[in-house]
Amino acid sequence: MLKTPVDFQPALELTLHDDAVVHVFVRDALVQSLDEPRALPWRSWRAMGFEAARVQPIGRHQGVDHLAVALPDDHPADHMPDGWRAAGLRNWFGALDDETLSIAMRAVQMLEWDRTHRFCGACGVPTEQAAGERAKRCPQCRMTVYPRISPAMMALVTRGDELLLGRGINFPPGRYSALAGFLEAGETIEECVIREVREETNVEIRNPRYFASQSWPFPNSLMIAFTAEYAGGEVRHDPAELADAQWFHYDALPQIPPRLSIARALIDATVARMRAGV
Repeated sequence: MLKTPVDFQPALELTLHDDAVVHVFVRDALVQSLDEPRALPWRSWRAMGFEAARVQPIGRHQGVDHLAVALPDDHPADHMPDGWRAAGLRNWFGALDDETLSIAMRAVQMLEWDRTHRFCGACGVPTEQAAGERAKRCPQCRMTVYPRISPAMMALVTRGDELLLGRGINFPPGRYSALAGFLEAGETIEECVIREVREETNVEIRNPRYFASQSWPFPNSLMIAFTAEYAGGEVRHDPAELADAQWFHYDALPQIPPRLSIARALIDATVARMRAGV
């Protein structure tokens, strides 16, 4: 499960300079070396002929400035120097170290917010960077917009020694995970947990308990994970949301998400409790 490095400090006042470590994106695709994926200073990118179309300060890690750099929107993602590749962040799981990946996940969210809020959503006037905060402000109508965060719940339902897992319609073949869905306006997180489980599987739950949360930049989610207990209903999955949903004994689980995701942490922690008889 990815977390912000303990010695990372968000910062707004950073500017692009040769010694700054940059996370370079073509839209939502992170550019990395195929031979040695890692964060590099701006001088290395500039020497290869890359140009920054948009820049967002991210913060400092171990005393080093980190910034997000977007290449021009019309830069072809498949037009990279030999030995380099632009690909979505999921493609770099396991290739990049966790600290670099965590900062890159923050960077792509800032660039996406910057890209989608260049103009005021109320009157269409170009926005300006607000002073002293991560915000865009319209100079005409004064509307202020902050980086969007879309909260989503995740629920792992238990029934005795079994876990209720679903297979999303876009999951890799054979992969199952905890149930998940986005909050609706006016809804509490607990209400969302109950509703989403019911809508996706026809199962009723009780005792939802908070587990943990994780930023999930696809493109701007905050995953809020819960455990819950089975309270009734026969499993009947919603084909618009899930390809399948089943009860699995904790010692006979199908393929589950990789360790970087909160879903895996939630499943692993729950299985450990079950094996311990808790």
